[in-house]
Amino acid sequence: MNPSFEANAPVSRLERDRAELAAIIDRSTAGNGVHATALPALSLFRAEAPGAQVCAMYEPGLALVAQGAKQLLLGDEVLHYDQANYLVTSIDLPVVSQVTRASAREPYLCAMLRFDAQAIGELLTGAALPCPPATAAGRGMAVSPLTPELLDTVLRLVRLLDTPRDIPVLAPLIERELLYRLLTGEQGARLRHVAMSGSQSQQIARAIDWLKGHYQRPLRIDELAATVNMSASSLHHHFRAITAMSPLQYQKQLRLQEARRVLLTERCDVATVAHRVGYESPSQFSREYSRQFGAPPLRDAEQWRRGAGTTPEALRAG
Repeated sequence: MNPSFEANAPVSRLERDRAELAAIIDRSTAGNGVHATALPALSLFRAEAPGAQVCAMYEPGLALVAQGAKQLLLGDEVLHYDQANYLVTSIDLPVVSQVTRASAREPYLCAMLRFDAQAIGELLTGAALPCPPATAAGRGMAVSPLTPELLDTVLRLVRLLDTPRDIPVLAPLIERELLYRLLTGEQGARLRHVAMSGSQSQQIARAIDWLKGHYQRPLRIDELAATVNMSASSLHHHFRAITAMSPLQYQKQLRLQEARRVLLTERCDVATVAHRVGYESPSQFSREYSRQFGAPPLRDAEQWRRGAGTTPEALRAG
């Protein structure tokens, strides 16, 4: 819902643009959850009440809140973001997310844009952007204060939803400008690591891709390190620095999130699900599932079916 302002109160550029962005997202989202758009990289998220903690996989991208607030748990770290901040994710990360401020009158409204590493690399090369001082990759997720320039760029991109005939020509230009704003902003160094050949971020991204494709298998660190051309100690160090967890913890998150998806979409017994996601012991699976989601597998799935979040879409990021 479009926030209201006193008739005589001065309205800043940020407030005006944020109100317009909220209005567009509001009328473009018919219900709670994630909504795809005519722009392949852009999706919109809506929630009309604070929610329970939800495990989700955040892909590389930008999340910009037009209204409301959200909290993320990455490993043991807590990140808060709202309409005064934007969130950048530079690598696939499993998180626990929770909408913390929303109502039917003023729902949580968020625009999300997925990043293309190739487009980032092309912009870095073609635009000859100045290189910042050499730094470590740092966390693969961070929050920064929202600037008028970044909000204006996102708003112009979202406005295209009202004029779809303009999307083929204007969307690529605005998306390129958006990457430029991010690369020259506070999160620029973080994004550069995504596109730098041989960087620690790229090596860890390759390790994550391997884990996502082989999460059912027992994890052998030496094998994973050799796959991404790192030593085992270096893999451990940089993996934790970027993801806030060890490779084994990351694999466990992948297994448990996939197990929850299966339980919500298929009628399977616990032992079947446990073995399907890589657990040899159903009892160990149940213990770890309960610690992660706050209830045993079958009870958790039944609670989700009875509640608002009954579909896999309800578990997606926003």
